[in-house]
Amino acid sequence: MSYSVGQVAGFAGVTVRTLHHYDEIGLLVPGGRSHAGHRRYDDADLERLQRILFYRELGFPLDEVAALLDDPDADPRAHLRRRHELLTARIDKLRRMAAAVEQAMEARRMGIDLTPEERFEVFGDKDPEQYAEEAERRWGGTEAYAESQRRAARYTKEDWKRIKAEVDGWGQRYAAVVAAGEPPAGEAAMDLAEEHRRHIGTYYFACPYEMHRCLGEMYVADERFKAFYDSLRPGLAEHLKDAILANAARHGG
Repeated sequence: MSYSVGQVAGFAGVTVRTLHHYDEIGLLVPGGRSHAGHRRYDDADLERLQRILFYRELGFPLDEVAALLDDPDADPRAHLRRRHELLTARIDKLRRMAAAVEQAMEARRMGIDLTPEERFEVFGDKDPEQYAEEAERRWGGTEAYAESQRRAARYTKEDWKRIKAEVDGWGQRYAAVVAAGEPPAGEAAMDLAEEHRRHIGTYYFACPYEMHRCLGEMYVADERFKAFYDSLRPGLAEHLKDAILANAARHGG
């Protein structure tokens, strides 16, 4: 039995042009010709083509495929080991690239799929993405960060408006507590600290008292957070930190 180039192309899932090229470079020279001079492939040719395609699927260049098939001194196992090492290295590189792209997407978005115009409309000049890089650096590997990303990614512009309105309302009420001279361990301040904790748990991630205490300490230690809370009322950051600690103790946390 012999087969035309078109038949072989159909069997193997390659193009006629590919088979012509293999013939031209001596990689797969058909065993016969028709009376009209057309290529005819026999069973031995098909077996060789199968081996060629196997090595090509593994990523071997054509010159190495030729060496594997025609060089009696070529060690297929050595070639395969080398190819395995190269493929493994490439897989690792692609995985790292994919992870980098995913992180870049998350850091860029920070869960807020708004246009710059919408972001300004909701947040004014307080761009929620300004801390994206640091948030990724600090908490990128934590479940809390991943959960906040999952939740925030679902929020619409209207959701963010509602969330910001709640934050603004809370800030005004807490500033009034500080202005009135209420102590951090007083009921009013502790209740607002509890509301603060629940707001985080509702919209971002589970915030047990232990985590809330850590956040309270950060609001004082990190100058940027301190500046934000103190902008609501001078001394508010320290007051809030103490109220968070008092509230956690009140709840046995």
